[in-house]
Amino acid sequence: MKFPDNFLWGGSIAAHQTEGAWSEDGKGPAIMDYVTVGEDGQPRKIHQTIDPECRYPSHIGIDFYHRYLDDVKLLAQMGFKALRISIDWSRIYPNGDDLEPNPKGIEFYINLVDELKKYRIEPIVTLYHFEMPINLVKKYGSWQNRSVVELYLKFCKTMFTALRGKVKYWVTFNEMNHIDPRTEASDIFTYIIAGLKYSEMKDKSQTLATIGYNMTLASCKAVRLGHEIDASNKIGCVFGIEPVYPINSEPENIMNAFRQMDRDFYQIDAMCNGEFPQYKLAEYEDDGIQLAFSKNDSEDFKEGKIDFIGMNYYASSVTEYHGAKEAKSALFGGLTNPFLETSKWGWTIDPVGIRYLLNYTYRKYGIPIMITENGLGAEDRLDDNGKIHDDYRIDYLRKHVQEVKKAVEIDQVNCFGYLTWGPIDLVSATTGQMSKRYGFIYVDLDDSGRGTLQRLKKDSFDWYKKVIKSNGKDL
Repeated sequence: MKFPDNFLWGGSIAAHQTEGAWSEDGKGPAIMDYVTVGEDGQPRKIHQTIDPECRYPSHIGIDFYHRYLDDVKLLAQMGFKALRISIDWSRIYPNGDDLEPNPKGIEFYINLVDELKKYRIEPIVTLYHFEMPINLVKKYGSWQNRSVVELYLKFCKTMFTALRGKVKYWVTFNEMNHIDPRTEASDIFTYIIAGLKYSEMKDKSQTLATIGYNMTLASCKAVRLGHEIDASNKIGCVFGIEPVYPINSEPENIMNAFRQMDRDFYQIDAMCNGEFPQYKLAEYEDDGIQLAFSKNDSEDFKEGKIDFIGMNYYASSVTEYHGAKEAKSALFGGLTNPFLETSKWGWTIDPVGIRYLLNYTYRKYGIPIMITENGLGAEDRLDDNGKIHDDYRIDYLRKHVQEVKKAVEIDQVNCFGYLTWGPIDLVSATTGQMSKRYGFIYVDLDDSGRGTLQRLKKDSFDWYKKVIKSNGKDL
């Protein structure tokens, strides 16, 4: 086994973190348009209205909406085989429940996809990457309301139809799995997924369970719809999952690690196995949670199984254990592994974890997997000659690609693509910062919104170009 000749090397971006043009050409206000930049180590603030004295990073992004021609050209110079983009729902249906779509929004994405295909870059289109019209939150209560599922399907149908024959790979949702009824969540995580603050939910467990079920159902219904519109569509869903290790071999710690890691898989179970998992329904019953079912739900789960799994991987964690009061919290809960180094933002660096996760997931479901996000957020500095020497990023990515290679070549995992997160610097979803940079391409913009927006190649640009050209042989 080796990386196949058609292996999809590339990167992933999201509309709300790149496009800007937040109120241009008929776009409506979306949930992330009301979130400020995090300053001085403080979390992003979520507003009900736009305060002209505050900075909302999505309003400008990196101005991809106006600069995509040049940006795509730069990605093509690296030899990109694929770019994962997202469609901003509020650019297509400004209020989410409009009778007709916004033609200028559709035109933009058609033009973007055509530009990618001009350079033989495979477009991978995410239909929901934290971009929900704010009206759907205020008027309907977001994903708590089954009506939003049908409005989402209307949006999906519009894009499946508009891009039919142009797009082969689709993603229904990005990282919906970060909310679980038995896990305490932060306001920013529940907000970016559903436009709702965790602290303001009256019945938190019931609300999170309802949202999780309705979004899972919506994904299955969208897969079914996408296959009906074009049987050649390959439709997956992207999950942010991480290995969870026990701190030692104590059986209780091992069991706790299994439970903590497995909690993020119930939606994948539903989308791969053709039914909402019975163990989750039994858990809900024990917790007094009641879900509203429709008579067609079971058929939608059965007929809406995904074609591939999208895997976002950044870090691993250690499950909570006795005497761990001083340990730091990891990315999605759990604790920081004391045996691993961390990034500036506290995320553990664990290349072996990506191989572990690929093996665990492929053996569990047996369907193809694409690494849809992987990368290192770091502060990049220009030297006196205006160059960015990001050897730390190259080292991080090299080690992770080596482990993906082992999963493919040694472990026989069917992984058909590797997409880095943020191949061009973009706004951080969790912090709103520009200083938390992931890209091979530097964007001259700081956390306060100052800068020329000029694009500059980092050292990692030429490194990744070499990796792609050699199909992963020259690392």
